[in-house]
Amino acid sequence: MANVKTLLDEWAVKDLEDGSSLTVTVINCTELGNQSLPGIQVLYMGNTINFEPNIVERWAYQASKAGDTAFLLTDYSWTAHEDQFIKNYLVPGSPLKARVEVKTRSSKVIIKEYELPFEV
Repeated sequence: MANVKTLLDEWAVKDLEDGSSLTVTVINCTELGNQSLPGIQVLYMGNTINFEPNIVERWAYQASKAGDTAFLLTDYSWTAHEDQFIKNYLVPGSPLKARVEVKTRSSKVIIKEYELPFEV
């Protein structure tokens, strides 16, 4: 069966300082990762994060070791500045969730969460 991608959400946060915006796209996939299981992709600034069972299992384990209620995916986030960023998290629990936090210099932090289509 071919991978079917469905747009779940697409949103942007505008920066009134220079007129730019940070855009996030979230896609539901029927086949993702090595086991071809359902998952979601988060796309931003030319980067793609795959929330698929194998990697999410590892992130959930790391979150439990750290005691985090939301595990920041530092390697998959853009945190070069304190006043503008895109932070991606795994929210452990049931159901598992992907959280995206976006801030521009002129905006408040915008937070959206997406349920993952699987459990680990």
